[in-house]
Amino acid sequence: MQLLLFEDKKSHRVEPFRTQLLKWVGNKQRFANQIISYFPETFGNYIEPFLGSGALLGTLSPQKAFASDICKPLVEIWRTLKISPQRVKQWYAERWQALMDGDKTEIFNRIKAAYNSNPNGADLLFLSRSCYGGVVRFRQADGYISTPCGIHNPIPPASFSKRVDEWHRRVKGATFAHVGFQEAMAMAKEGDLIYCDPPYSYSQAILYGGQSFKLNDLFLATDACKSRGVYVALSIDGTKRSGSQICDLRIPEGLFEREVIVNCGRSMLKRFQMNGKSLEGEVVADRLLLTY
Repeated sequence: MQLLLFEDKKSHRVEPFRTQLLKWVGNKQRFANQIISYFPETFGNYIEPFLGSGALLGTLSPQKAFASDICKPLVEIWRTLKISPQRVKQWYAERWQALMDGDKTEIFNRIKAAYNSNPNGADLLFLSRSCYGGVVRFRQADGYISTPCGIHNPIPPASFSKRVDEWHRRVKGATFAHVGFQEAMAMAKEGDLIYCDPPYSYSQAILYGGQSFKLNDLFLATDACKSRGVYVALSIDGTKRSGSQICDLRIPEGLFEREVIVNCGRSMLKRFQMNGKSLEGEVVADRLLLTY
């Protein structure tokens, strides 16, 4: 496998897009353009089976895409964004106003309790933007959110509305579905491109479905896609603590043709865990594995 550190003459420039709609563990918004610069110059349908915050989808803004996730309330957010952006704005504005008018922690906990009793996109949207550190933790057994209220006030509705309008424009070519990654990847045809950003083994078990995710199953699906002539790009655990800890994962020999190291900066999850302490020694680097 060819190892490329940060720069590659075969990459191409992509304009950054750093306006987040959702806050999510492992959000790639800050360096999505770096990842996309390693995508093939031309490809067919774009498929993203671990949608999460949609950072790659929003930055790429493809004419045709299929994006999916196993978290049903998350998919509800994306579907509503495409079909009815005004409704997404209303979801946020109503909860923001309630938070501003009452006791902040009490209202946040009320919204969280409403989500936990009936998981839905409207509550999840607001919780992702108002919870502590932007880290939404899901309990394995039932998807229960346990993250406390954030110390800062969430952005006002006027600012969020501008984000909704921009994101609505950028995802208009996408179809959103509540399906698992294997089903989504099985849809890919020769010349299509799949980007996978699965839960990381070393740090992201708190993601929805992260505890039950099996990396070997993804490798098998990737191998099947590669054999059909589908391009697959996979973000995976790289290094932590400024490179002093290597995340040693068993990657099948010959499955990927290239490996690129992407500098991710400071870890959002680590910031949550360290409760505001210095992150000088907590730089994270991801690996980008390419089947082409």
